[in-house]
Amino acid sequence: MFYRAIGIMSGSSLDGLDIVFAEFTETRGAWTFEIKAADCLPYSAEWQQQLKDAIHLNAQQYMRLHTAYGHYIGEQVNAFIDTHQLHHQVQIISSHGHTTFHEPAHRMTGQLGDGAAIAAVTGINVVSDLRAMDVALGGQGAPIVPMGEKLLFAQYPLLLNIGGIANVSASLGDEYIAFDICPANRVLNAWASLAGKAYDDGGQMAASGFVRDEVLSAMNGQPYYAQPFPKSLANDFGTDVIFPLLKNAALSVPDALRTMVEHIAIQTTRSVGRLLQRMPAEKPVSMLVTGGGAHNTFLIERLEASLKPMGVQIVVPDAGIINYKEALIMALLGVLRWREENTVLHTVTGASRSSIGGAVWIGQEA
Repeated sequence: MFYRAIGIMSGSSLDGLDIVFAEFTETRGAWTFEIKAADCLPYSAEWQQQLKDAIHLNAQQYMRLHTAYGHYIGEQVNAFIDTHQLHHQVQIISSHGHTTFHEPAHRMTGQLGDGAAIAAVTGINVVSDLRAMDVALGGQGAPIVPMGEKLLFAQYPLLLNIGGIANVSASLGDEYIAFDICPANRVLNAWASLAGKAYDDGGQMAASGFVRDEVLSAMNGQPYYAQPFPKSLANDFGTDVIFPLLKNAALSVPDALRTMVEHIAIQTTRSVGRLLQRMPAEKPVSMLVTGGGAHNTFLIERLEASLKPMGVQIVVPDAGIINYKEALIMALLGVLRWREENTVLHTVTGASRSSIGGAVWIGQEA
């Protein structure tokens, strides 16, 4: 079977809206893909602020933003289709939305971006609310990319994504496990902004700083890191817990960035170490690294130095996969939802069963 789909992702780092148009082929259960077009559309300062402040709105204001953001996504998709001459080619759109509230303990997760609005604006069938079913079944609702990783990147036993939050996936024979490791780019970018930069290009500022051991110890001592998986993090763990620990220590920007890089490296190494204990003993083990953090050369160097003694070989793919793997997988999840096949693995999220996640909105006329 052959499918053409658009996947849309807005990450917790708020750097922009990732849109991918990809072709998928399924042959006897084996999937292949080709990214035909991809863009990252930066948010205006106004949209960035609205998304950042969404958790502070009252219910009516929140729902208005939910609708407005859905129309905004639809307009961006239409512009993307115009730019890449994709008219009459897109069979389905799958939108992750922008996560605001994520409280699995209360069986609740919230992503801005009304799927009905996207369908109405584009006239194309849309899948949205991809996490809701898993959370209703008692799962963490995160990570949800492992199903796509399992189908599209099966050659890698370990996969690390460094976005606003760093998360890891692992293939353990018949079992697939994934969980959030720690905050990453959301905190790094917040510190870079204090130096007037959108991000720390290549980790140059971090490389010039020094690790502050007392702050690092406090960060590494957070209770979340001792919890067993499955587990997931809300965005506010980075903004309301980790960032203030650095801020209250009155660190310079380079020292804060350097300490945060070390925190990510330590927590990633600890997490991978736990996974390796449950994997076959063959070495080396390859780990695909994607997300914006894969461009942070200094962070990658620290990860390589930390993981090499454990027999883990880091693989940094081409820019298309680094930047758009999650949007690509959102497109695949939309296809799986349309096929009425599982989109979320319960071994990853801790739900009572795997599930077919996503609400379907019929944008095309009957």
